[in-house]
Amino acid sequence: MASGDDDDPIIQEIDVYLARSLVEKLYLFQYPVRPATMSYNNATHLAARIKPKQQKVELEVAMDTMSPNYCRSKGEQIALNVDGTSSEDTNVYSTKMMDKQTFSSIQATTNTSRYAAAVFHKGELHLTPLQGILQMRPSFTYLDKADTKHREREAANEAGDSSQDEAEEDVKQITVRFSRPESEQARQRRIQSYEFLQKKQAEEPWVHLHYHGLKDGRSEHERQYLYCQAMDTTENTELVKTPREYLSMLMPPLAEEKVVKPMGPSNVLSMAQLRTLPLGDQVKTLMKNVKVMPFANLMGLLASGTDSTSVLRCIQQVALLVQGNWVVKSDVLYPKNTCSSHSGVPAEVLCRGRDFVMWRFTLERTLMRKEVTAIIKLPPEDVKDFLEQMSVPRLNRGWEFLLPTDHDFVRKHPDVAQRQHMLWLGIQSKLEKVFNFSKDDFVPKKDVQMDPVHVSGDQRLKAARENARESHTVLQRELDARRLKASRPLGSSGEACAPVRVKQEPMSDSEEPMDTSGPLLNGSINGYPNSTSPDSDPHNGHGAGHAFTPELQEFVQSTFRKHYVLCLSEVKRLFNLHLASLPTGHSAYGHVTDRMLQDTILQSQCKQILVPFPPQSGATADEQKVFGLWESGETFDKHRQVLFEIFMKNYRVRRNVIQTRLTQELGDAVTKTDVDRLLKECCVSLGGMWYLKGTVHS
Repeated sequence: MASGDDDDPIIQEIDVYLARSLVEKLYLFQYPVRPATMSYNNATHLAARIKPKQQKVELEVAMDTMSPNYCRSKGEQIALNVDGTSSEDTNVYSTKMMDKQTFSSIQATTNTSRYAAAVFHKGELHLTPLQGILQMRPSFTYLDKADTKHREREAANEAGDSSQDEAEEDVKQITVRFSRPESEQARQRRIQSYEFLQKKQAEEPWVHLHYHGLKDGRSEHERQYLYCQAMDTTENTELVKTPREYLSMLMPPLAEEKVVKPMGPSNVLSMAQLRTLPLGDQVKTLMKNVKVMPFANLMGLLASGTDSTSVLRCIQQVALLVQGNWVVKSDVLYPKNTCSSHSGVPAEVLCRGRDFVMWRFTLERTLMRKEVTAIIKLPPEDVKDFLEQMSVPRLNRGWEFLLPTDHDFVRKHPDVAQRQHMLWLGIQSKLEKVFNFSKDDFVPKKDVQMDPVHVSGDQRLKAARENARESHTVLQRELDARRLKASRPLGSSGEACAPVRVKQEPMSDSEEPMDTSGPLLNGSINGYPNSTSPDSDPHNGHGAGHAFTPELQEFVQSTFRKHYVLCLSEVKRLFNLHLASLPTGHSAYGHVTDRMLQDTILQSQCKQILVPFPPQSGATADEQKVFGLWESGETFDKHRQVLFEIFMKNYRVRRNVIQTRLTQELGDAVTKTDVDRLLKECCVSLGGMWYLKGTVHS
């Protein structure tokens, strides 16, 4: 040991001091794109700003536009692309030339505990810990601004004047959704996402700074803080350590991590742990694990004495009723911002495909996998997952629903079954628009098929004449009876003495009755009445009658005062959603048909707008029946009536046509604000043209 000391003698001892005046304010700037011989010390710094929490710094440095190496034409072109031709205070380059450059920082390292700035003075070494090490690189955000300006100019050229663009933004339809309680796992994924980090970084405000040059008096003053202000050892206890403490700092002991072993597999659910959760979480956890379950089995898995009404309220939030059994909702299995483990398909697309499979099982017991794949157009692995969750394969029969139809549940809880039926109607209308199909495409085929009978032309003509003769006789008899009723005096009660039933013709072959309580195609499977129900009219399929209720008229009036223009299919969709939101057992509307709904609309100060749809339009019969609020008691009714008359002759028009017609009909008092309001209430814009709401799919 002694010989080692002699070979390596101590030449000089230096006192080391720890300066604390700039501990949380000292940053080291590096410029990796420039050599050390070409520093920015002599450049003019125009502005400086910092975000302290992110340790993000931006510097604006002036460029020498008089230098022979500077291209003036390029500088002017860049300024024109970024700021355009306007002269505003918010322009990036006020001189119409790129005369400055912005440097933006990135962190060279996140852990600066081992770095310090040192000053050696008069045999003393003064150390100041660094707060951050930042690399300054040129920022090209001005290119993003140039691209934004270019896109805005293109949009203005396509859509016309800027006021039209503002109107387009105003008339966009939005969907309001109430977010579900966020789980801890979902919250962690959201916090770690790039979008969340970008949002948090943008929330921190910039702190603007004053830049002082290297030889500035303020800089000389600040450099004095790099020296330790307290030279006695009592203030520098961090550097006074015993040999053992110094050794432990150089080689710290390894920390043993405690690993808690799980009590069981992660995919096994303990019933004891389950019953410690709230009732809603218990139901949700069970449905996520089981996927399909009768209500009786669910009650058996919960603790004894659990209120069935509370369970029904919870199960409707996480599952849907299919053939009397509960099937977990798609958005519970595939939360937002997730994707398929097989194909990477987003959760939103998976939910639509799975909802289609569930809806098909409300119509029939078995499905063919190829037919489902051809419609929802998802990878076979995902379609197989959907089917395995709620069905089993049968040889030569496709996939059969997993459980038998639970008629007992539907019989005991008709109000819940009716509410679920309304929800399925809403889901069906959305699926029809997404996948472009009609429910008539899935009408169950009759098992018994009659053998074809060959009939000659003479026999057909003879049969047609006999049918016409019989129909004429029946119609004449009913006409005579109706005339007799009209001529017969009324009784004391105000009613005719002998009732006569007048035959009601169906609306058309393409129209279907909207039934809120009677038979539907999937009625026999889901527990609803079939076509032999006494509430059904076998002659026209429209139910008991066409007398609308005050509640129905109130709904129609409030709906049109809110939306102004609606097609029949949209009115039906809103009405079904309204019925689904009513409390259990509410039946004030009774039996509502399409004709009743149309009559109610026409009796509610509304008028049918006969829009001339083009031949290539894919709109259905209900979508081509457009109704508008004709009179609401406001002076603005005249504006809407002029607009509706325009669309009775045109399927689509330009804004200037509408404005010109309004000026002709109502005078010069029509303002731009009136036109904007009218378009916002009644129209949508697409490709620079304006359409009535509901006549074009956005």
